[in-house]
Amino acid sequence: NLCLDLGCGHGIVSQGFSSSFSKVLGTDPSPGMIQQARSAKAPSSNISYHQATAEDCSFLGDESVDMVVSGQASHWFDYLTLFPEMKRIVRKGGTLAFWGYSDPIFVNHAKATKVLDHYSYGEDEKLMGSYWQQPGRSIVENHLRDIVPPASDWEDIRRIEYEPRKTGASSEKDKMFLSKRMSLGDCMQYIRTYSSFHGWQEKYPGRKPRDKGGEGDVVDEMFEEMRKVEPPWQVGEAWKDKEVDLEWGSGLLMARRK
Repeated sequence: NLCLDLGCGHGIVSQGFSSSFSKVLGTDPSPGMIQQARSAKAPSSNISYHQATAEDCSFLGDESVDMVVSGQASHWFDYLTLFPEMKRIVRKGGTLAFWGYSDPIFVNHAKATKVLDHYSYGEDEKLMGSYWQQPGRSIVENHLRDIVPPASDWEDIRRIEYEPRKTGASSEKDKMFLSKRMSLGDCMQYIRTYSSFHGWQEKYPGRKPRDKGGEGDVVDEMFEEMRKVEPPWQVGEAWKDKEVDLEWGSGLLMARRK
């Protein structure tokens, strides 16, 4: 009957579940995200959105929710408060599914992946590692293992994790749910969506990307180092058009309400 999407953002997960439930309710603490979700193209008529934190579902009745989900948001929740609230609102036999993904790797390009790791998590202030919000980022990197539903209230607890191999093909492709073929130029733009990059940007506002006429930012520097260690990427002026395969590590947590 009712699916609750916590930290719904602009509503992609809510839309995905709308065909399986009579009603879907997406909540998010950000008014901007709720506005984006409500203005989505061709929204399903059985979806509604409500501005609220995950920990406060006081607008929902006891045992009124059949399933609660959260995609790439559960690492921000306060679980000392959240799990008592989930116990109250999820009906007996109802289910919980939280999932998230960590950073990508470049398939069959281990040296480039090593450079990505260094720039993403190095603690030097000129790199991006010190600008991640914690402990949220560490929870994602740990595939949500830090999120533990109380055994007194939840059963059938299952975890499905995928950790890409940095060299060669993985033997656990059936567990992977996020991969993509991208140009190197698109990879650069994707990394510029990282929250840690935005933190770095605030520290160095004068360092603009080269494609915007600047001297270059940390992402330009990162890919310059990648091209030094990956000879196939040294393909002249058109190197940004070269396509590569990426895989993301992921964690899925599922549980059933006792």
